[in-house]
Amino acid sequence: MKKILFAASECVPFIKTGGLADVCGALPKEFDKKDWDVRVVLPNYTCIPEHFRNQFEYVTHFYMNVGPYIQNKYVGVLKFELDGVTYYFIDNREYFECFLPYGDIRYDVEKFIFFDKAVLSMLPLIGFQPQLIHCHDWQTGFIPVYLRNEFQGDPFFWGMKSIMTIHNLKFQGVWDVKTVKGLSGLPAELFTPDKLEFKKDANMLKGGLVYADYITTVSDTYANEIQTDFYGEGLNGLLAARHYDMQGIVNGIDYNVYNPQTDNKLYVNYGPEDFRKKKYQNKTRLQEELGLAVDKKKYMIGLISRLTDQKGLDLINYVIDRLVDDYTQLVVIGTGEPQYENMFRHYAWKYGDRISANICYSDDLAHKLYAAADAFLMPSRFEPCGLTQLISFRYGTVPIVRETGGLKDTVVPYNEYDNTGDGFSFCNYNGEEMLNTINYSKQIFFDKKKQWNQMIDRGMAKDFSWNASKFRYEGLYNYLIG
Repeated sequence: MKKILFAASECVPFIKTGGLADVCGALPKEFDKKDWDVRVVLPNYTCIPEHFRNQFEYVTHFYMNVGPYIQNKYVGVLKFELDGVTYYFIDNREYFECFLPYGDIRYDVEKFIFFDKAVLSMLPLIGFQPQLIHCHDWQTGFIPVYLRNEFQGDPFFWGMKSIMTIHNLKFQGVWDVKTVKGLSGLPAELFTPDKLEFKKDANMLKGGLVYADYITTVSDTYANEIQTDFYGEGLNGLLAARHYDMQGIVNGIDYNVYNPQTDNKLYVNYGPEDFRKKKYQNKTRLQEELGLAVDKKKYMIGLISRLTDQKGLDLINYVIDRLVDDYTQLVVIGTGEPQYENMFRHYAWKYGDRISANICYSDDLAHKLYAAADAFLMPSRFEPCGLTQLISFRYGTVPIVRETGGLKDTVVPYNEYDNTGDGFSFCNYNGEEMLNTINYSKQIFFDKKKQWNQMIDRGMAKDFSWNASKFRYEGLYNYLIG
């Protein structure tokens, strides 16, 4: 039996702010229980829904010193089983009492350094000895560092391997060296440019990338992009140096959650065989609910996103007056930077029958929009993997994307000459180029309905379930633990 521990700062269904939580929630369930014992460890945030927290069982507790600034802290270990997966929760009220999992970066750095050491410290006490710890993003970056340094003296940890997965390189957990030294208790010789130091500060993600046995990220193209200056966020040299120990594995989506045939959040269910007759009913019902002009012939574009610079929203701002003509509607769902929230509110006010701005995160509304929209827009500046386009395919909605990261790896651009492809894409980060691509998609939608529907057929036939990616992770785990 091979034993794997996932360590992460968020995981569906307990706590979610982004795609990382979907991965940590869906992937562990996929492994065959006969051969694999995959467990997950998370912080016990007080904002985890009460109906879960009431069921957590106490396992053990101990007191732990981390560095000179974190002395004699309580560490509780709770556990819970769901869908055949065991989840552990690291309990400490001082660090994990919160409404949101992240806040002030200085404080986040402290609580995740505490979490990283607690994860390793609990293992001998709970009687679980994984051969490999799979660490996700900067919040778990010091697990490989502690494993290779402070914990190497303990025979329990000999031969234990670690993988570091980058979900988004932009976030790295950077703070000044003196503080991080005091918090972590790591020796001074680790704070050098070839190890944890980064532009005179200390960097948690960098520590993980230096000390992990292997690095993965969430698409092949992103794995190549992050070795360049433009996408590398200052770590491209290190990533290029480690490129033999690195690969991209595209995320999957949970095909039980996202299934238009059984999704109870939709107005009307449909599948690959009857979307031509039924899908549009979701559109007219959503138009009605959102107060848009009700007309099944309108071209409805969906956008579900964090409203940040990364997502290419400045391009939309640049072309929006030309984008929403008499035949086009835009429905936005998301929250984020005030400038983009206000931008969409303004345009929804200006074009009330064409634009609906839902400045919130509503899973219910998101499912309805996946089913209702004709196309989904993702003009990202960079996109490690992207899940929205994978869900769009499943719902027979055509993605319009910029060719970057996982968007480039998963969307095949439409070619009208040999009638191939399952979406539309543009290459340069440029508003005019994006608008041309959207206008081209409209032309196919309105004038070549048969080809449009064949594009949907191809999209709906693709398999982006976790089952596909799982085999690549299994191969990688087997390679590392032998």
